Amino acid sequence: MLWTRWLVLLLCWGATSGEQQADERDGAQAEVRAESRRQRSPPPVEPLDFGFVPAAVYGTHAYYEPGAVGILFHMVHAFLYVVQPNSFPKDLIVKVIQQNMGGIKIEEWRKPENIVLLLQWIYYEAGFLICGTIGIVFVVLTPIIGTCFCVCRCCENCGGEMHQRQRKNADCQRGFYTASLIATSIFIILGVLIAYAANHNISTQIKSTRRFINTNMRDLKTFANNTPAQIEYLTAQYTTAKNKVLSDLDNIGPLLGGRIHSQLEKEVVPSLDTALRMAGAMRETKEALENVNSSLEVLQEGTGKLQASLSGERASLSNTLSDPACTNGAVSHTCNTIRSTLSQLGINADFSRLPDVSPALANVNTVLKTDLSNIVQKGYSSFNDTPKLVKEQTKNIVSGVKGMLDKIGTEISSFSKMFPVESSLANFTIFLNQGQKNIESFYPQVDQMDFYRWIGCVAVLCMVVLVLAFNILGLLCGTCGYDKQATPTTRGCLSNTGGNLLMAGVGFSFIFAWVLMGIVTTLFVVGGNVEKLMCEPLANRQLFKIIDTPFLVHPAKKNFLPGMLFQNPNIDLTLGSMYRDCYENNGLYHALQLETMFNINSFLNRTVYNKDLAKVFESVQVDLQDISLLEQDGRDSLINFANSGVGQIDYETYLAEVNKGVTLVDLLSFSTDLEAQADQLPRGALENALKGHASSIRQIHRDQVVPLEQAMKYVRARSTLSQSIKQLQRTSSELPVKVTNILSAIDAAEYLITHNASHVVKQETKGYIQSLVGYFKQYTDWVKSSLTAEVAQCKPISNIVDSMEIVACSFIVDSVNTFWFGLGGCCVFLIPSIIFSIKLAKYYRRMDTEDVFEDGQENWN
Repeated sequence: MLWTRWLVLLLCWGATSGEQQADERDGAQAEVRAESRRQRSPPPVEPLDFGFVPAAVYGTHAYYEPGAVGILFHMVHAFLYVVQPNSFPKDLIVKVIQQNMGGIKIEEWRKPENIVLLLQWIYYEAGFLICGTIGIVFVVLTPIIGTCFCVCRCCENCGGEMHQRQRKNADCQRGFYTASLIATSIFIILGVLIAYAANHNISTQIKSTRRFINTNMRDLKTFANNTPAQIEYLTAQYTTAKNKVLSDLDNIGPLLGGRIHSQLEKEVVPSLDTALRMAGAMRETKEALENVNSSLEVLQEGTGKLQASLSGERASLSNTLSDPACTNGAVSHTCNTIRSTLSQLGINADFSRLPDVSPALANVNTVLKTDLSNIVQKGYSSFNDTPKLVKEQTKNIVSGVKGMLDKIGTEISSFSKMFPVESSLANFTIFLNQGQKNIESFYPQVDQMDFYRWIGCVAVLCMVVLVLAFNILGLLCGTCGYDKQATPTTRGCLSNTGGNLLMAGVGFSFIFAWVLMGIVTTLFVVGGNVEKLMCEPLANRQLFKIIDTPFLVHPAKKNFLPGMLFQNPNIDLTLGSMYRDCYENNGLYHALQLETMFNINSFLNRTVYNKDLAKVFESVQVDLQDISLLEQDGRDSLINFANSGVGQIDYETYLAEVNKGVTLVDLLSFSTDLEAQADQLPRGALENALKGHASSIRQIHRDQVVPLEQAMKYVRARSTLSQSIKQLQRTSSELPVKVTNILSAIDAAEYLITHNASHVVKQETKGYIQSLVGYFKQYTDWVKSSLTAEVAQCKPISNIVDSMEIVACSFIVDSVNTFWFGLGGCCVFLIPSIIFSIKLAKYYRRMDTEDVFEDGQENWN
């Protein structure tokens, strides 16, 4: 039995996530729930694919469909239910077993509690007791009654007198007795057929029993042969978890460093983005200032020429109005009116008065000599090198963990090889082969015994068939030889023979009936109780509940099965639970609850994820102080840009000048009004001079004003100037505050990296380690689930139980019960057969005397 212990121990090795790991997992989950509002939950662990455990295919189908004979089985079950309608007496049987554990003693049954149990048992068996008593009475009285009947007939009593009295309804009585005997014979024939069918079914199904034996043995061999491969597969799959851990360790930079980077970038990247945008704003500011300068040059050139032309025309018109002719009273008013409008001859938008932006442009150019964008990109690059930095700083730890994982794999492989699994299972296979040979050696004896049984049952049925033969022959001879015209003393030989055959059937009925009833009673009591107390409870698993009753076999031993298997009756293992697990094709480890006997979890806790490995993981530290986001030159560049003078430019003056018209007054309207006023003057030199001035003003408008308003050069210059001024106004708005905020954000990000990043590093390192540990937990959980449902599947055990139930109950007990059911029916119908045969023989046998009438006429019609 030592090798079986080794086998059980090896089967249980894979139980991985034990109580300790379960407690640690529950504690970790509680901690995560408590901190879920304060920190980001760790990323989910990538599921691993461990494949499928090599499955064992079992060929036994423990199912039996009786076919047509099943109808007879149901009839017998219904009859037994009428005889014994009480439910299975589980509590009564338990009490009987517990109170008679030390053996049955006569003096013990005198105790009141035992008398009560006896009365309860008698009440339960009342139906069988009544039927058995009737059978015994039948067995006892039948030979007595038969002997008395024979003696009585020999004394010419009880119908033995060879004289038949005249009856007016003689034909009617004869027909009734004939019909009744035929009906009785038919029922007896049915009983014989039922019994013969049951007898034949036993022989047929006993041959089918070999198929169950072969398939169950083959399944046990499959179980023994597949178990080592399944255990080896479980051991080999540690490599899957180990390789995944090694892969994550090789990629610790992108994984752990990437997680740290993603957490810090929430603060770092926005600050660098603002600095980069400010670098772009510097370049845009330079472009805008250059656009302002170039636009001002174009506009100042155009407005300067216009200003000179209007100034000359205004001076010339003023000289004309100084003519003495304007002193005339009628003309002076018009001249004064024209003189008052001379101030309108001037430009409106004077771009020459706008402040110069060249100093600010020079300062911006000086600032741009430092490439702020490149400096910011260096900050990006330094921060993005976090994964590389993490990989360099954890290089020694990764190499140490790889060595430890290889050692753990070696320990697991060594542990699985500590037990002689293959040799033990080879011995088990040899045991099965030898057992199968021993069983097969009994096949000839079983066949011979079954043949003798079949002959005996046929011989018993032949007794009934003999009676049936006499009845049928008697009916045929009597019916065929009967002559209505013949008197009782003159009946023919054939009719007389029929009557004698009927009486012979009666005689054999008395001879065989008590023997047949004795057989029926014995089989009924035994087979009926086996069906009610064994087969039905086994079918509905009530029998398991009796065996699994706590403290059934001993007051100090709680459970029977673990006490027998493991010498530990306190294990919560029952036969019913084991059968259910095996019926569902679960693993033997789960069915036998081997985790209570062999705590492999402690071994796996010491190896798969031990304290040394945990210390190595916990020693992972990352230092990010070498990361620099913005160099000092970049900081100086931002500060110089804030002090470049861009913010001191009077942008409102620029916008006001840009939005003004070219001239103070519409020159066309002015020239038209001037001509109208000239027409009011007397004809002469003054009128012609004023009209000449009006024509000159129109010429100025056409040659200079219209180009300034419509020429693309000046339109583009005004538009560019307006857009550039607005852009500069937006950029310079609170520029020192913006630069200060950018520098503050970068300082805060650098402070976070150099001083407060340890919290982020610890948090992400913990999540990374949890993912590594999660791979081992996946492996251990997979091993546990595989042991529960896939490794050493114990379906053959439940198949053996089911096969035994089919063979014992469906093949044998049901057939035996059907046999006594049919034979018992024959015995019951032999009683009316005797009566009807005796009555009917009187009408067929030749009488010695007959009734004679005074008129000499006989009437037997």
